[in-house]
Amino acid sequence: MEKAELLLIEKHIHRNEELKRHVENHRRLEEALVEFNRRRYLGPEEQVEKKNLQKRKLREKEQIFRILEKYPD
Repeated sequence: MEKAELLLIEKHIHRNEELKRHVENHRRLEEALVEFNRRRYLGPEEQVEKKNLQKRKLREKEQIFRILEKYPD
């Protein structure tokens, strides 16, 4: 995420539990993807799992931005 987006999240995360939950999920998924990216080879099942993690991470990011749209700044 961009620096401005991160600042906006930090500004509002303490006021919105839903935002906090989505941010935590997004970070957890990012950490899992980092582990997949460290591997030299992924088997077919691991490739599917990685793709599913990427999709879930994107959905979390979309939810974060949906929530942030409610705030004027």
